[in-house]
Amino acid sequence: MKNLEYFFKPKSVAVIGASKKMGRPGNIVMNNLLQGSYEGVIIPVTPSYKSVCGVLAYPTIESMPLEPDIAILCTQAARNVDIFEALAKKNCKIVVVLSSDMEDLDKFNIPIQEQCLAIAKKAKMNVLGPNSLGLILPWINLNASFSPIPADKGKIAFVSQSAAVCTTVLDWAKDNQIGFSAVISLGNATDIGFAELLDWLSTDNKTNAIMLHVDSISDARRFLSAARAASRNRRILVLKSGRTRLGQQAVKIHTGGEESLDIIYDSAIRRAGMLRVTTTHDLFAAFETLTHSIPLRGERIAFITNGGGQAIMAVDTLAEHGGKLAPLDTPLINELSEFLPNCWSHANPIDIAGDADIHRYTQTLTAVMNSDATDTIVIMHSPSSIAPGIETAKAVIETIKAHPRKQHFNILTNWCGDYTAKQARTLFSSAGIPTYRTPEAVATAFMHLVSYRRNQKQLMETPSTAQQIKEKELQKAQQWLKNQVEGDNKIHLDTHQIGYFLEHLGFDVLPTWLASNSNEAINVANNIGYPVAVKLRSPDISHKSDVYGVMLNQQNDSEVASAARGIFNRTKRLYPKAKVDGLVIQAMAETTGAEELRVKVKNDSTFGPVILIGQGGSDWDESRDAEAALPPLNTTLARYLVIRAIKTGCIRPQKLIKPIDIKALSQFLVRLSQMVIACPEIFELDIHPLLIRDKDFTIVDARLTVQKSDDDPQKRLAIRPYPVEQEEKVQLRDSTTILLRPVRPEDEPTHAEFINKVSKEDLYKRFFTDVGELNHEALAKLTQIDYDREMAFVAVQGHSNGQHILGVSRASIDPENKVAEFAILIRSDLKRNGLGRILMEKIIHYCQQKGTKQLQGMTMPTNQGMLKLAASLGFELDVSFEDGTADMNLTLNQSTDL
Repeated sequence: MKNLEYFFKPKSVAVIGASKKMGRPGNIVMNNLLQGSYEGVIIPVTPSYKSVCGVLAYPTIESMPLEPDIAILCTQAARNVDIFEALAKKNCKIVVVLSSDMEDLDKFNIPIQEQCLAIAKKAKMNVLGPNSLGLILPWINLNASFSPIPADKGKIAFVSQSAAVCTTVLDWAKDNQIGFSAVISLGNATDIGFAELLDWLSTDNKTNAIMLHVDSISDARRFLSAARAASRNRRILVLKSGRTRLGQQAVKIHTGGEESLDIIYDSAIRRAGMLRVTTTHDLFAAFETLTHSIPLRGERIAFITNGGGQAIMAVDTLAEHGGKLAPLDTPLINELSEFLPNCWSHANPIDIAGDADIHRYTQTLTAVMNSDATDTIVIMHSPSSIAPGIETAKAVIETIKAHPRKQHFNILTNWCGDYTAKQARTLFSSAGIPTYRTPEAVATAFMHLVSYRRNQKQLMETPSTAQQIKEKELQKAQQWLKNQVEGDNKIHLDTHQIGYFLEHLGFDVLPTWLASNSNEAINVANNIGYPVAVKLRSPDISHKSDVYGVMLNQQNDSEVASAARGIFNRTKRLYPKAKVDGLVIQAMAETTGAEELRVKVKNDSTFGPVILIGQGGSDWDESRDAEAALPPLNTTLARYLVIRAIKTGCIRPQKLIKPIDIKALSQFLVRLSQMVIACPEIFELDIHPLLIRDKDFTIVDARLTVQKSDDDPQKRLAIRPYPVEQEEKVQLRDSTTILLRPVRPEDEPTHAEFINKVSKEDLYKRFFTDVGELNHEALAKLTQIDYDREMAFVAVQGHSNGQHILGVSRASIDPENKVAEFAILIRSDLKRNGLGRILMEKIIHYCQQKGTKQLQGMTMPTNQGMLKLAASLGFELDVSFEDGTADMNLTLNQSTDL
């Protein structure tokens, strides 16, 4: 966002509605600005006073002596339309709206907020709020808020939709000596939102970590795209409120957000490589961890304690979050036994007993640090007269500092209590050692690190290739689907109607027929062959079990007739007004040694299509009994979904001779994801049950809801899928046919092979530095791209199971789609065959289609081949032999605001 330069580096701040009256927002904001020692220009605007807080005031916006970078509106909403118009004429860049009543209607019944945003958009002003507390930027001494608590300088940025949460966190942080790089209150986030701020903060050199408090998000694609990019550079933690249905209803009232299942938010946060915390208690623990920015060495943890009770509390919390204790090896146990009393625990937690003195603490800590038994050491202390809290803390700090292997461990501390422990915790914080007030908090903080590490690993993990749906079969399925859509109405289709569609997509569906009465049921059963299942078909009865509407293993004509009559009679008696569409007759699936699951594609109001999986059952509650994932899924992401569902108990595998094949189930989910992406008419698909026997997956029952898709079907997806439409076959000068396509995450091995076939000289020209062998993380960044804001085209040769990369062209596009930076690299043995021009034209055409305004690149003056190619394609060149750089710039689409 162009104006964020003014947002984070303002040279002038106007306070509209400045006041001398104590307690008024206009007075609090003025005092905060002045007390913070902000060095920019402060301009109070009010017709009521000549000066405010000793600063000359101006009666109107028009009379201000300069154009303000930021204007803070401490006014009632009724005045804000006129104020916005005046600020637009004054060329203000940012408007911070504190009012909470902007949704009120004016005399023409038009929302005030709507009018103000229209004025701001036309004038290219950006808006923070309404219902905002303001912003605090401690590193430039700017406190442009009406917070009662200031913020100290630090390395954590905190962005919140709630003013109350902001002040609560500021109050806690002040008491715990935790500072911030920025504190920003979004309010209703009608313009400036999480995405824009993540883009900026992820490159801010004063910010090491970012904390978000989220009520709701409005643009899922924009948010996830920014979050995925930011989480590669900064630690991001999210406190998401509205976890329950009641909470979601409160969110809608508070910030106007749409209701979404909490498991979907959970999945989205995890997918973006961020970490979620669920309570303010966890939030404060996370703040302590982030303040010291410690990378996790490993997942093994050991506790040293003078109180067994507090250690047990920590272990309980650890276990509840899926953590495990490090087993102590025999040499360490023997060493500890030499100086610890016989009553010590001889296991982890290492209970050194309640009579432990300071020397016993330091001796035990030294022994553990000398060993390789653990990755993380938690030192716990209960108030003791033998080992006083402050003196023990000092000794522990000195022991850690003096130990030669201190970098091998994560070290956390838990000094319990307040009266004697508070000063000790301050000593640990000052020494850069994370410290926590309660045993539960220290265990939770450790599991934050574990979960974050796992999420980051998932973000970077290379997936295997999944089998694609055959193109001809997909086209048949797509055409069938289009034929079902009627206008804008939702159409509901049952199992017997959608078998053709699902089978073309590669799914096995249990053969299903309809019968309107018992005689037809007998005829159908004879055609299928016994045994069969007889089921009620009624749109008004969601749970067939309510009328015993499912009769299984019917062995002959008389049993079928009896089952049919019984179902009709019970339905008529119990639900006399229900619409009955007859019976469904199915062959009996082989259930011996099988698992039944429920898989659902749900259209969420915020995130679009989402895939849910769980055990199912008549009392299935998707908010509680399912795990969720956003498409597109690859095999790695699908596997994580299945494992997570098993760990949380949403899937409860039976003790079968052949248990669930997780790899095969992952492939099934990937195919389902491919279907969702390729078939935008799908609004909902509920598969219940999905019968799994070894590697066989059979859809027994399913209900499909379809409706007309938008003009751009990709917009409905929260994450931009692989753009298959960009695939293109081309010929080189020697008539060799190659495929140009977007890079895929699965390309990592072939990309590494490609890099190895580029000379050191060519790599130096591309990266401006000597390049050795790229590690997994570097290759993942090159292949696991966000198609919404970057593109890399690879020229490949060979079949799908043995392709080789010949060259790559890449464009990294800024979030506003104004400027794209390009780079191109070709195998050194394949030059002068026209591939460079083909790749360059491909990236130019892509950026033109996307609406990008400019394409920019940089190379070395000695790279004459690249410079000649760029010149021939219309680039403007700026060669600086003194700096050793050559800039290339091409205007693609005219813009008036570049």
